[in-house]
Amino acid sequence: QVQLVESGGGSVQPGGSLRLSCTASGIIVRLNLLGWYRQAPGKERELVAKVTSGGTTNYGDSVKGRFTVSLDNTKSTVFLEMNNLKPEDTAVYVCNAEGSMREYGGIKRFNKWGQGTQVTVSS
Repeated sequence: QVQLVESGGGSVQPGGSLRLSCTASGIIVRLNLLGWYRQAPGKERELVAKVTSGGTTNYGDSVKGRFTVSLDNTKSTVFLEMNNLKPEDTAVYVCNAEGSMREYGGIKRFNKWGQGTQVTVSS
């Protein structure tokens, strides 16, 4: 079965940068859509950025112009480059992936979520 593992989170000062990565393990046939979501305590989970296998990207209004999402299909990895970080960016960032995988000699679709990685922005 497919599993997602995020990494790259940490603590930075306002204006700093971080680069998150999310790697999908398993027998991946194709990654169709990958996205980054974030959730802070007491707040709703929100879309940060997403990218399709064709390279189409979408960003949440609060991060547009500061964050960049990219996909490496050969490594089944999606990245999130975060620049000019603000305190309001503090949250657990979670990776989501949709695609197809091999199982028992066949192919099936999947939709998986990672465990999340903490990003803290403070002075």
